[in-house]
Amino acid sequence: MLYRTLAILALLAASAAAAHPQIELKGVSGPLADNIELYLDRLPAKNNLGSRRFQNKVMEDVKLAGRAVGYYRMAIEPSLVGKEKKQKLRLTIKPGEALRLKSVKVEILGEASTDPEFAKLVKQVGPKVNHRVHHGRYEEIKNQLNSLALRRGYFQAKFVKQELSVAPRLLQGFIHIQFDSGPRYHFGEVAFEGSQIRDERLRSMLPFKPGEPYLSSQLGELNQRLAETNWFRSIDVTVDEPENAEQQLAVKIKVEPQIRNTVETGVGYSTDLGPRIKLNWNKPWLNDRGHSLNSKMALSGPEQTVEAGYKWPKKNVSEDFYKLNFGIKNKDLEDTRSQEYNTSLERHWLLDDAWYRTASVRWLYEDYVQGTDSGSANLIMPGISFSRSWDSGGSMPSEATRYLIGTEVSDPAWGSDSSFVRLRSRVGWIGSFSDDQRYLVRFDAGAVLMEAITELPPSLRFFAGGDNSIRGYSYESISPVDTEGSLIGARYMATAALEYQHRVSGNWWAAAFFDAGSAWNDKADIYRGVGLGVRWASPVGPIRIDVAWGLDVPSDQALQLHFSLGPEL
Repeated sequence: MLYRTLAILALLAASAAAAHPQIELKGVSGPLADNIELYLDRLPAKNNLGSRRFQNKVMEDVKLAGRAVGYYRMAIEPSLVGKEKKQKLRLTIKPGEALRLKSVKVEILGEASTDPEFAKLVKQVGPKVNHRVHHGRYEEIKNQLNSLALRRGYFQAKFVKQELSVAPRLLQGFIHIQFDSGPRYHFGEVAFEGSQIRDERLRSMLPFKPGEPYLSSQLGELNQRLAETNWFRSIDVTVDEPENAEQQLAVKIKVEPQIRNTVETGVGYSTDLGPRIKLNWNKPWLNDRGHSLNSKMALSGPEQTVEAGYKWPKKNVSEDFYKLNFGIKNKDLEDTRSQEYNTSLERHWLLDDAWYRTASVRWLYEDYVQGTDSGSANLIMPGISFSRSWDSGGSMPSEATRYLIGTEVSDPAWGSDSSFVRLRSRVGWIGSFSDDQRYLVRFDAGAVLMEAITELPPSLRFFAGGDNSIRGYSYESISPVDTEGSLIGARYMATAALEYQHRVSGNWWAAAFFDAGSAWNDKADIYRGVGLGVRWASPVGPIRIDVAWGLDVPSDQALQLHFSLGPEL
């Protein structure tokens, strides 16, 4: 019972607590002081400080808190200090030397004795000889062993021996743990219930096979894979109770089909495109093979787009699929007037290292006026791209990464009007210094390898400036100009953003940023922007409002307000 009490105190030692208002500590600091303060803070706010009974209780509690983190030879001298109404009980403490572990034995028995994850856990978390005696860490290794056993299917695991003993006079402690995992359970047969999709398509998403060792994480992965298809409105994955199975856990997945048509409408605003109306119509599943259709329309003053995509998965649903896309876009912005018609066929693969590879063939027809240049383009462009993204979850994740690199090629040999290679890349990172401090780094670049930029339609040229480019400049306002001063677009583009965010309160953050970059043909003139912003982690994603100052434009054009909604990378 004593060790359990000490362990609870030690586990709480890392949490800082305010000292009791009537008690003052002297002679201690760090984890020892934290543990003592945490325990004393649980006492009533008002006490009879002169009572011998109260003082003895306080000193006994301090000794318990000290023993929890290895201090068994503490000397405590109480005294009353201060005036009557502000009197305090001062505890002058000499902690003495902490006990050190003389012997540590953590033995794994049963089938887990050959499981490398247990050896890894003991090495990383387990106490070591000459470490300070710490009851909380002793309890932690036991809890971690139990938790790992459950996650890896050792449902009969138990402690044969769990002992922490101390010899205060010798300043020594001794740990001996014997953990018998028993047998490891395996996945049994898998059954799907209520699905409208063919059984073989569903089974292709299983991250395990019947007979393989149990891992709880694979059940979570299965649930996620099923959810990502958007075929189902509810998913319930259950396994047999261990006591009712002979080391084989049957898996039952009960699903409910998603409704066949979903319609979403929305109204939004951004400083890049102004007010915008959106309409999305999706058919999450069309047949028992899992084919799906999505379409969307977005209308704003400068741009109007209509897009549709038909997706059909291969046998391995979550890692391999085809998609046929069609889109129409009308654009009237700055010195650009264009009408685009796009059709593409894409093949997507999920590679072993979590990268997505996409091979595509795209047909583009575009009528355009760009500055004083006008024309039309008929292009067939095979391409390939690689992408990877991850985040820690939430509206504003504490960590996130995004990588994208791709290329498209055009040549008259297969019917295109012109010959070029277009390269595009975008990378970004989000990280945290603490729970209240985030940072964002983003790089964006592109290049077109060809003789003359005027042979390229505007949708394939590069422009910079705007909410997700260089703040402090209006949307796509940075590019080379012709003799009339009209924007003509660029062969090259590179931008970078560096941002620091600090939590103000709850889901509200303040931000400071610096952006720089350019879009150019022959020589890059660098444009810089600085500013401050506000972030709100809303339920539908981060909402960002920035006030930015362009450092390389006339002062009467330098101040820009940027508003955007959506992912930061």
